[in-house]
This record gives sequence, structure tokens and C-alpha cells, in this order.
Amino acid sequence: MTRILFFLLCLTALAPAAGALKVQVWDRELQTKVGDGESSGSKLVMQFVGDYDGPVVVLFAQTDEEKARVTFPGLKSSYNGTLSKGQLTLQVPASAASAAADRSANTTLTLGKFLLPYKLTLSAQPAGQSLSLPGLRNAETPFRDNAAKEGK
Repeated sequence: MTRILFFLLCLTALAPAAGALKVQVWDRELQTKVGDGESSGSKLVMQFVGDYDGPVVVLFAQTDEEKARVTFPGLKSSYNGTLSKGQLTLQVPASAASAAADRSANTTLTLGKFLLPYKLTLSAQPAGQSLSLPGLRNAETPFRDNAAKEGK
């Protein structure tokens, strides 16, 4: 019995740590990051800039282990979409059968519905003070207000 326990303990210690699917949401020109997220277990936790409204590019990054295990079959590295009032929708290519009839056919899905086949649930929240996104200023302290406070 102790041999089996020791063997299982060794296997557990040698097993690589599970990676996480990472998601970044950028404006269409890829200049401003408007969302960020990472999976933990079966949940994808996302944070979005609350006041952004417009077209976006959604980038998915899988670990090498996830790619090797085909954890997310059919997941492309990028999708076009729209972010409006904290809700992200993706333009996903239609199924092969309907795509043959209409090559430009796309299906629009919310991120939550898009994640269902991958057995992930979405937990979305607006970006608070704790999330810093490159290229964004804090709306409460614009640059000119800082200069005025400093007497310049």
C-alpha cells in the first residue's frame, strides 16, 4: 500500500502545473488594450474597460501543454468582435456546411456562449483601479488636472 502511495505522490510531484488560457481584447487598431482575462479551472475571469464601445480584436493564447493536449479544439488565436457596455461579442466563422453556401457567413456570439464548447464559464467585471491597461489614463486625474494641481 505504501508503494502505491509513494508512486502516486511521485507522479503528482512530476506533473506539470496546469496552464491557463489567456485572453486580451484590443481596439481594432491594436493600440489600446480594453480587456484582459485568464482561465482558472473551468472559469474565465475577464475585466473590461467600462466606457469602451466599438470594434475589437480578441486574442487567445494557449500554453504549449494546452495545444499538445488539444484542450481547446478549433480555437483560433484571434477573432474580430465588438465590446459594448462591458459585453463582448465575437464574430465566429459559421459551420462548414453553411460556409460552403456562403463564404462570408459569420455567426455573432457573446463570449459566454462562445466558451460553452470549451467547458468554460465567464466571469466578467469592469476594470477597477486595480487593473492597469497600457495606453489608458485614469479618468479622475487627467494630465492637465495634475499640472494645475502642481501650479503649472
